[in-house]
Amino acid sequence: MSTFGTTTATAPHNPNKSVEVTQPPSDGVTSLSFSPKANHLVATSWDNQVRCWEINQYGASVPKAAISHDHPVLCCSWKEDGTTVFSGGCDKQAKMWPLLSGGQAVTVGMHEAPIKAIEWIPEMNLLATGSWDKTLKYWDLRQSNPVHTQVLPDKCYGISVRHPLMVVATAERHIVIFNLASPQTEYKRIQSPLKYMTRCVATFPDKQGYLIGSIEGRVAVQHIEDSQQSKNFTFKCHRDNNDIYAVNAINFHPVHSTFATAGSDGAYNFWDKENKQRLKAMQRCNQPIPCSTFNSDGTIFAYAVSYDWSKGAENHNPATAKNYILLHPTQEAEIKAKPRATPSVR
Repeated sequence: MSTFGTTTATAPHNPNKSVEVTQPPSDGVTSLSFSPKANHLVATSWDNQVRCWEINQYGASVPKAAISHDHPVLCCSWKEDGTTVFSGGCDKQAKMWPLLSGGQAVTVGMHEAPIKAIEWIPEMNLLATGSWDKTLKYWDLRQSNPVHTQVLPDKCYGISVRHPLMVVATAERHIVIFNLASPQTEYKRIQSPLKYMTRCVATFPDKQGYLIGSIEGRVAVQHIEDSQQSKNFTFKCHRDNNDIYAVNAINFHPVHSTFATAGSDGAYNFWDKENKQRLKAMQRCNQPIPCSTFNSDGTIFAYAVSYDWSKGAENHNPATAKNYILLHPTQEAEIKAKPRATPSVR
């Protein structure tokens, strides 16, 4: 019988009684990513590290391996076969880590400013990196130079890919859409319908649109084609009366196509965009949730509890701040869309 999800006590950082990952990063967590093939969880952090844990059927985490960058690491992505991890950060390097073979990490790409987003595109056998140097670069791992450099309208804040759709969010609320059948040409560029800075972006599983999260506690549901613009809407989340918090992460469930949002209020929620309803609201942790992810079959929702810099350096005390990575075993009632009510026949 599985005991996944049992904990010994409820703590302020863990009011939902999630399972804590052992030996978490020593500084703020910046990204989380599960292997597409196994319950191997990778985290990047401000302590310059990329760490990997193996999660067993009981929810216990075993530290597996780690590598270092020269400066804080901001993003990570897996190869589709689960053998290799890519990471990027403030040392301006994109690194490839052959994790399963025990190989050393090697630099496979460079930018002129920190790399904020990194995505492996298996259909093209290319790595995409988005940087604060206002460029997007595509890398063939067999070459030292990028196969293409795409100039962006501003600093890259996030990339989400579901081939052939790629959506790139930048500073100044630009959203750039690419059809990867023609990766060197913008398919469309819009201004975010949200009035404040974009924090995260996630493409729909059906590739018809994407979600945008902002610092102002709102999410925009956007469709790509003009014929579907009537389906667009925005909604408020991660707010507490007059207190407004950033939406730091959006993750689609891999089976049910519902999604999770995580915010600076320390809460995460599960949503159904088709029926425009919140499926489940979880209790707030005592620190922000800067990043989150589902595992490959959606049975685990992993999230970090640590400072997210939304209140600036003056409100961060590294001597007292603690960092956690927590695992929530998802329940079907939380993440599966409720059937629509049908009118009764008289």
